[in-house]
Amino acid sequence: MRIFPFGPAALAILCLALLSGGWLAAHPPARTDATLTFWTFAKPHYLAYQKALPAFEKANPGVKVDMQLVANSSLASRLQAAFQADLDVPDLVEIEISSAGTFFRGPVEHVGFVDLAPRLAASGLRERMVPARFAPYTSRGRVFGLPHDVHPVMLAYRRDLLEAEGIDANAIETWDDFIAAGRRFTQLNRRYMIELPDSEPSRLEIFLFQRGGGYFDPSGRCIFDNETAVETMRWYVPLVAGPSRIASNLGGGQILTQAVEDGYFACLVAPDWRTKSIEQDIPRVAGRMALMPLPAVRKGGRRTSTWGGTMIGITRRCRQPDLAWKLALHLYLDKPELAARFRETNILPAMVEAWDHPSYREPRPYWSGQRLGALYAALAPQVPAQYTSPFIGTAKAKLGEALVACVQEYRRRPVDDAAFETFCRRTLKRCADHVRRQIARNPY
Repeated sequence: MRIFPFGPAALAILCLALLSGGWLAAHPPARTDATLTFWTFAKPHYLAYQKALPAFEKANPGVKVDMQLVANSSLASRLQAAFQADLDVPDLVEIEISSAGTFFRGPVEHVGFVDLAPRLAASGLRERMVPARFAPYTSRGRVFGLPHDVHPVMLAYRRDLLEAEGIDANAIETWDDFIAAGRRFTQLNRRYMIELPDSEPSRLEIFLFQRGGGYFDPSGRCIFDNETAVETMRWYVPLVAGPSRIASNLGGGQILTQAVEDGYFACLVAPDWRTKSIEQDIPRVAGRMALMPLPAVRKGGRRTSTWGGTMIGITRRCRQPDLAWKLALHLYLDKPELAARFRETNILPAMVEAWDHPSYREPRPYWSGQRLGALYAALAPQVPAQYTSPFIGTAKAKLGEALVACVQEYRRRPVDDAAFETFCRRTLKRCADHVRRQIARNPY
């Protein structure tokens, strides 16, 4: 005779539920006396803000900020769940640029973030920051995030290696110049002019942005199969595949460190944040590294692009939005704090007037004495806008799929340019059509 009618497995689950529920009832989570709760995903930001918060709390007696470091891999899902359940929603949160668009789904009144446009207009702040950096955090005329950074892109290069080959980096103005120099430098399977991947689109999208393209237009229409995208794909694939390639990819970590130290790669794509990673991960080449602007597509054209980014937003659940806004401005606009943070992270802030601080003009011994901040600041006004959508994750995945297919096709018959163009056009359209179908099925 069964004691429990649903069997021993169900009984065990019930017992575990009762025991765990009893334990939680006896050990409730500690109540926080924080005035504001703030989530960030980036450890360098977290460490920098720990230094900045005491001044804010001192200037606002009685205010306590609970800052939490949440892994980027789980932040988006955790925040989405918090919004849907209306529980454990922070007052402020930093979102990585690739995830931001996913939070702008649905009617604007259902978006979990406060529209900052009125505050930006009243303060005149929008005119004091790099305009393009608001684009990824804007949806249907509402601005849901304040930009943390600009992330202009340059090329980091082994100055000693290029000089030994008689290559003058200052004479490289266009990608045609760079590719010609790369063919002189590259020796297949021994050394390559630049590190670029052939199976994921992070660098491809940089060059797509440089040419004025992107995943979506300002209205949210999927455009990564337009003429600009086709031209970019046709140009990029021969760099990483085929007999005349000048690029390779070994992954990151210690392998990349060894590759740069050994001269396997002469150049790396380097947004401002990556220069700090290079300094920390590859210290043995200090003094032999230098930076140059991205070559232009055509002479006189844009000499940079962008890679990565972060916004800070105020959630609709925030009970003190004025105080939250005050904290956001303290973290993102305080010039002395930004200067100290730049020295620690190399990240160029989005507020233009911050760049006149002496820290941005300091020579950096690692970079052959170059004034790193001034170099990135000079390029920042050229940074292209990138537009987003709730379907940005799908779009990135499908562009990566298109890249892999085009690389495989080019390796099969690299000399048939007309056929390869047709293949690129057809493949990009197929992948973009998939994204468009997803959008059409879900109007939100």
